[in-house]
Amino acid sequence: MKPTDIPRLRTRSEIRETVRAWKREGLRIGFVPTMGALHSGHLSLVTEALERSDRVVASIFVNPEQFAKGEDLDVYPRDEDADCAKLAEVGCHLAYCPTHEEMYPPGSLTNVAVKKLSDLLDGGPRPHFFYGVTTVVARLFIHVEPDIAVFGEKDFQQLQIIRRMVTDLGFDLEVIGAPTVRDADGLAQSSRNLYLKADERRRAGGLHAALHRAKCRIEAGTPIDVCLEEAHNYIAVCGFTQIDYMKAVNPITLLDLNEQEVVEGSEGRLLGAGWFGTTRLIDNIGFHRKN
Repeated sequence: MKPTDIPRLRTRSEIRETVRAWKREGLRIGFVPTMGALHSGHLSLVTEALERSDRVVASIFVNPEQFAKGEDLDVYPRDEDADCAKLAEVGCHLAYCPTHEEMYPPGSLTNVAVKKLSDLLDGGPRPHFFYGVTTVVARLFIHVEPDIAVFGEKDFQQLQIIRRMVTDLGFDLEVIGAPTVRDADGLAQSSRNLYLKADERRRAGGLHAALHRAKCRIEAGTPIDVCLEEAHNYIAVCGFTQIDYMKAVNPITLLDLNEQEVVEGSEGRLLGAGWFGTTRLIDNIGFHRKN
């Protein structure tokens, strides 16, 4: 094995045997599920898991069940060797790289659906998406049997849906939300940022700028509707060709907040999503109204 590589396992029997041996030694197991195309954001999740556990497993699996017809499944970036080299560099102990047949045995019929939460926000334009996410993550949890699993707050709706699934199904693990990793202009790091053209990339940081300004304005007492309209208009000027949503929501239920609900001391989450050409960007930021 190369110094820049780590062990790669491809079957549930192999990963279970390895993880259970670690647990017999009294070791705590951290897990970071990914679809590959790893960047600094993914690696920060591995680092977070390393700080909270003794052994860390990262999975690499491009899950077809969260792509609809016409989406980018066929062109989604794949480079397992490069991904595993990056994992090795930050100290990850093991890569789980299952085949499609290992994740979805022939004739597979079972799916996991976290209703209501999965139909809001990103679930509107992509009704298939979160049902694919929860199905594959539940299967990965069963294969790996981790003590903790780390997900990025950048995908805030996904994080809350997985927390709900873990609670409802009684998985014996803790879900950790790790802070979003951003480029210098505030753009949240994402594998799909690679799709942005140069001129689009120069303006894409406007999404975070709009959310941050709305956060500051809400915390200072400006009405929510005013702040959301300002944020919507700002990213339109930045060049977003389509805006799916710009919302302030309850961070647990993900339901829209109105001005009467956001009293002094209350917390919420601002979320935005829009398109630059064929590339869809999402971002979010928390707020805490002070007055």
